[in-house]
Amino acid sequence: MEKAKRTEISSLGEFGLIDRITQNIELHHTSSIKGIGDDAAIIEAEKTQVVTTDILVEGIHFDLVYTPLKHLGYKSVIVNLSDVYAMNAIPKQILVSIAISNRFSVEAIEEIYEGVKLACKKYKVDLVGGDTTASQKGLIINVVAIGEQERTKIVQRNTAKEGDLLCVSGDLGAAYMGLTLLQREKQVFLNAPEASIDLAGNDFIVGKQLKPEARKDVIEFFAEHQIIPTSMIDVSDGLSSEIMHLCKQSNVGCQLNEEHVPIAEETYNKALEFGIDPINCALSGGEDYELLFTIAAEDRTKVKQHPDISIIGEILDANLGVKLFTKGGNYHDIISLGWNSLKDED
Repeated sequence: MEKAKRTEISSLGEFGLIDRITQNIELHHTSSIKGIGDDAAIIEAEKTQVVTTDILVEGIHFDLVYTPLKHLGYKSVIVNLSDVYAMNAIPKQILVSIAISNRFSVEAIEEIYEGVKLACKKYKVDLVGGDTTASQKGLIINVVAIGEQERTKIVQRNTAKEGDLLCVSGDLGAAYMGLTLLQREKQVFLNAPEASIDLAGNDFIVGKQLKPEARKDVIEFFAEHQIIPTSMIDVSDGLSSEIMHLCKQSNVGCQLNEEHVPIAEETYNKALEFGIDPINCALSGGEDYELLFTIAAEDRTKVKQHPDISIIGEILDANLGVKLFTKGGNYHDIISLGWNSLKDED
């Protein structure tokens, strides 16, 4: 087997590395006046801008034992675009900064940026800058995303109202089950390096963990049907945590109906195989990058036209608390890591 080529970063230097990884950068927006190649990017905003940033740290947010570098680059962009979409805005530009140790080759960094460029191409986002530096330990990736929207259409977390309907896009819990499976297979490998890693038949949940997508289509659906959610957040930390954020910041209560929480068949079956209650995957798993939002009751008919949006609950008065109404007909308090099953109510 031919040995993979390895070019040391030191052989290129910082500027040589930047030149190599930023080749063939395509700009999609006229608002990107100047991208990579100067002291700073130049952006001429047409609407109100929203700006977000996320940092991914090796050993904390990702494990390179089972995370391909190309997927990591792609995901690092997606987690930021999802935050922009959660404001009902359209992402236009990103900046990517990376800290790397000498255990990484030039080819490895190119893999990361290949994933970054793929995400930019798919979501029509411009890579306009960033930075590279040395790291004494692991790999660190930081992305800044910049989006735009008309000021009156930007949606925040703190504007849900009593009587609103609680909705979510897609399905929940798959990324968590994908992570659980990958961690199990990693342990098998560490205990017996000669053993084969078995991910067969699990493409759906593994894909949701390693290569998530942001819900651009939902934002486009809102625009097409003239829907402005009354509040919105992306599901990065688990459904229960995001519901708590919305309710706390909006000073409202909520009833979440368990039977309406969307869980894919693959997720459901894998959870049972691992001895996990599937609803716990949705409530506490995280990294789904779906959109959780509230709408006025009169928009119910409009929302039902989207096949991948579920109405999962209702916003209530704050004094009624934040509750999960189970399939068994009981109420449980929702907390950030799930619900408190010791507090049943009649």
